[in-house]
Parts: sequence; C-alpha cells; structure tokens
Amino acid sequence: MIERYSQPEIADIWSDKSKFEFYLKVEIALLKALEEEKIIPPNTAKTIESSAKVNPNRIDELERETKHDVIAFCTSITENLPKEIAKFFHFGCTSSDIIDTATNLQIKQSLKLILPKLKNVVQTLDALAAEHKGTIAMGRSHGINAEPISFGTKFLSFKAEFDRRYSELKNFAENEISGQLSGAVGNYTVLTPQVEKIAINSLGLEVEPLSTQVIPRDRILKLISITAMIASAIERVAVEIRHLHHSDINELAEGFSKGQKGSSTMPHKKNPISGENLSGLVRVIRSHLLIAHENNALWHERDISHSSAERMMLPDNLGLTFYCLKRLDSTLNNLVIHKSNIENKVLNNFNYLSSYILHKLLLTSNVTREELYKDVQEAFFSAKSAEDLIKKIKQLPSAQDTDWSYLTALDINGLKKIYFKHLDEVYSRNKKASSTEEAYSKDDN
Repeated sequence: MIERYSQPEIADIWSDKSKFEFYLKVEIALLKALEEEKIIPPNTAKTIESSAKVNPNRIDELERETKHDVIAFCTSITENLPKEIAKFFHFGCTSSDIIDTATNLQIKQSLKLILPKLKNVVQTLDALAAEHKGTIAMGRSHGINAEPISFGTKFLSFKAEFDRRYSELKNFAENEISGQLSGAVGNYTVLTPQVEKIAINSLGLEVEPLSTQVIPRDRILKLISITAMIASAIERVAVEIRHLHHSDINELAEGFSKGQKGSSTMPHKKNPISGENLSGLVRVIRSHLLIAHENNALWHERDISHSSAERMMLPDNLGLTFYCLKRLDSTLNNLVIHKSNIENKVLNNFNYLSSYILHKLLLTSNVTREELYKDVQEAFFSAKSAEDLIKKIKQLPSAQDTDWSYLTALDINGLKKIYFKHLDEVYSRNKKASSTEEAYSKDDN
C-alpha cells in the first residue's frame, strides 16, 4: 500500500513485524496444545513464550542466507533458547501451517476494522434516505428524464446494497476464517487432529475441515469476491455523486473545505474529487479478483505460486477497502444537497407525465394501446409547454371521457399524490428486508 492511501490502524496489521508476531502466536498455541496432549515436556510453552522476541532485522539477515522466511523466523527464535527447549519449536508442522493460520488471523483482525466502517456507510445512507424521503426528484433512465421519484430512494437503494455486503462480510468473518496444523500435505504424520483443534480453537479460529498443507484458496477467493462487490457498491454511489455534481445538473455537491482549491488555473472550480478518487481506487480492489481466481488452482497438494501475489494483494485489498469505506462515509456526511434545484427540475418539466396520461386513457378509452401510444407521443413531442400539452391531450378524441381535473394542480403535493403513493410501503419493505438491523446494535462493542 502506498503511503497516500495507507491507514495506520490496518497497515500495522500487515507490517513485517506484525506478521512475524502472528507467526509466533500460532507457534505458541501449538506448543501449548502439544503440552496439553503430553507430547512435549510441561512448561515448554511458557519458557519459550517468555523469552521469544520478534526481531525483523535478524530475520531478514537469516533469510538472505537460508532463502526461506519461515526457517529464518524459527532460527531467530530458537538461537536464543536452550537446546533442550529449542528443539520443540515448530514441532511437527510445516511452513504453510504457520503462514496460512497467521494470515487468517491478520484477515480476521482486518475485518474487525472494516466491518464498522461498512456499518457506518449503511447507517449514513439510511439517514440520508430518511431525510430526503419527501424530496421529489427527477428519475432518469439512460441518463434521460423519466418520471419523478423520491430523492431518498437513491440512498435507500445504495443502503440496501451495502446492507447485503455487510451481511456477507460479517458471515465470512464469523464462519469462514479457519486455521490448520495438519503437517506435510495435510497428513497429520506427526501432529494429531486433536492437537490441531486445541491450538486453532485457542486462537479463536475454526479448524479447516480438509487442508492439503495449505488452506484451500477458495476461502480467500470468496473474501476478495466480497470486497470486489463492496468496491462496485462504492463505485455506484461515487458515480451517482459525480453525475449529480455536473454543472448542468447541480443537484448536489461534495463538501468544499476552507482553503480547498479545485483547479490550478480556474479558481471557480469545485470538482467531485472524492467520487473520482473512489472510482479509481475501486478498480484496483476489483483487479485483485483475477489474482484470487488464479491463486485457487495450486499444483497437487501445494505450491507457493499464490504466496508472492498474496503478500501484495491482501494488504492492498483490505487496506484500500478500509480507506474507501472511510472516505465514502466522510463524503456522504459532507454532501451539499440542493433541494430547490432537485424539485425545480420536476416542476419545470412535464414530459414525465406521458406514462401516467397514457394509462389514464387506457382505462377510459376503447382505442388500442398502439394508437393511444402514438397519439400521446405526438402530443408530448410537439407540446411547447405544460399548458400546451394539456390542451393537446384534451383535444384527443380518445380523451373525451377522461377526468383531467388532476392536471390543474401539478404542484409538489399534487405530483407526490401521483408518484409517492407506495413510497411508505417501499421504505417499510426495505427495513424488513435488512438482515443486519439487529446486528448493527450489537456489533463492535
């Protein structure tokens, strides 16, 4: 992760020093399990735990000679232990036992930081959806004015998507982060499933049901799939902000802080830089999905073609996900929403009434749908104003038996009667559909 987007709380988890501390944590858990099963002498784990210190510089020095990071790590610990004790360090396990279990501990710790940020985004979107539920806005299809909607439903739609991602990531964090201590090719030649269970459970993980010297990479593939979908959800919000920020639309703007400058040469500019930043960073997050797919197919029981890629992918993926969620929440909380512009775009338009008028005529006329569609389309295409449109519609032979009194009161309240009839039901339905409402009140305490 480059410094510009690095967040210290999550970057620290993936530092070399922290990685080796997680290695040591797994090794100590194994020693304690071996003691409990009376395979090694009592107090071995306590003696090693009290004297073992992670020294990244010494590990680097040893790795230059051994060309093996786990051996270098183990040597840096055992060279400071009595020989009769040192021989039990890393007893019966393989490098992948330590690396994969430690990596999953890093992932678990990272998700403890990411989930609250994801929850914050959901709650912010929920608040915006409630605040702007009653704001009538122009809904657009293909970028073209379509029919009025509640401006709040934009945020409600985003909230529903992030809600689904929260549920998936939380489920992954609780049920799919495993550990292993099964030895060479997962055979338990030296260690036993019971030793593995004691050690892995003590680390707060579940035992991987079948490890083949590595934890199957579809686990990480699933995680990266979820973060890729989170990235796409972030982009959907960012793109909407960027569109509505257009000078020609001007329905909202990103917050512009004191002293901020939008252009090196044009002082008037206030650019949607946060939305653009997020749109770029999510491409990086999603690019990791291809790597995760390709890492899934290892040779036979294990190779290390995944290792080099994961050293870069995992810190960057989780670090960027954390950064993007944090920045998105800040952007949403500082949005400047131009309510009058939003509602005036509806009041100053009239073409959106075409569908409503067409269906009114279908209910009161015996003319075919095709003929009515043609008549209504021609009226809307040729109308110069709302008054001109109403006049043209009333003159249609098929419109003589239709009550047009509602067309005389097309103010905000009149339009809401047409377009907001089922809004309460939609909001209620989305609240009931949320799988995380209860979780939000319990998590991260």
